[in-house]
Amino acid sequence: MENFMDSLPIYVRIAEGIKDHILSGDFKEGEQVVSTTQVSNEYNISIATVNKGINLLVADGYLFKKRGIGMFVKEGAVDRLIEERRQAFKERYVKSLLVEAKRLRYSVEELQAIVAEVYQSENQ
Repeated sequence: MENFMDSLPIYVRIAEGIKDHILSGDFKEGEQVVSTTQVSNEYNISIATVNKGINLLVADGYLFKKRGIGMFVKEGAVDRLIEERRQAFKERYVKSLLVEAKRLRYSVEELQAIVAEVYQSENQ
């Protein structure tokens, strides 16, 4: 099965990758992100494509530009990303989980117990 990210345009994958780095704390709010030249050279992608991904993040309010210096993570970006990803998680995963759980006739309580069990085993 095809990976969800593989079906996205390269510039969107670049933007999503930077968002991942922001969420993981690699790029902190107020700090500079990797340069377009670095991304271009590392992944052998044109600077125009990298810029398109970066500009998407600027337009969405996750990054801001300091002229002549580079791109920086905007204050509040982490909270916005968490909210965005939580909504996507609910739409992409939880709804499909519930559809299958209903088909298998799991009660809410049984489903909660399953989630708690898996969550516990993953945190040990």
